[in-house]
Amino acid sequence: MDKNIVSRDGTHIAHESAGRGSVVVLVSGAMSTGATVAPLAAPLSERFRVVVYDRRGRGASGDRLPYTVEREVEDLAALIEAVGGQASLYGVSSGGALALRAAASGLPVRHVAVYETPYATSEEDLRERARYTERLAEALGEGRRGDAVELFLRLTGLSEAVIGGARQSPLWAGMESIAPSLAYDDAVMGNGGVPMKLLASVPVPVLSIAGDASPAWMREAARAIADAVPRGTCRTLPGQTHMVEPDVLAPVLAEFFGR
Repeated sequence: MDKNIVSRDGTHIAHESAGRGSVVVLVSGAMSTGATVAPLAAPLSERFRVVVYDRRGRGASGDRLPYTVEREVEDLAALIEAVGGQASLYGVSSGGALALRAAASGLPVRHVAVYETPYATSEEDLRERARYTERLAEALGEGRRGDAVELFLRLTGLSEAVIGGARQSPLWAGMESIAPSLAYDDAVMGNGGVPMKLLASVPVPVLSIAGDASPAWMREAARAIADAVPRGTCRTLPGQTHMVEPDVLAPVLAEFFGR
């Protein structure tokens, strides 16, 4: 990231952009930085000015406590102002929840596209989210960053064997370094359920996307988002999982953002 803007609370937010045209801001999800969504910038930058940024508390961006979701919305407001005053937003996973909150708050947003924002659609899943929130707060409060990462990986459905292997990976130290930001994504997701009242207040077109190779509940959540917003569309991408291929997703986003 080669540029910084200063958010309302004084936090420096690192970002970079590529391409020309109307602005599209890419919003990453949990346990990720702007680099995670950067591969999507290349195909989109053929038609748009694509902005990639590190959310607060990760990558090259700063942080300031106490955290509130409103501060992350303020980060997006400052970023949009710095790059032209209006933008479309694409959010992946919990980044989609942040993008939807930003649009609902009245930011100058033209469109919102989200990919597999993981809202719970059953009572059992809501109870699991509540347990996760409680245990995550305990782990982070006690400085057990590795345990916090494990809790998140379990929530995503990874097996104990895969999690054990991840702990031995050279990537583990980087995951622990941004573990505190897991609490930020948890706050963005609220109680984990579909926020019907908030979504009903989103005034712009919303495209909610899921992969047909992802679990069924992901597709159910995508449909619930599209049904809850006033101007929503749902789309399923053949053969795609939560780790969607940029070259498959980019044409879908380009068509939507180009309207």
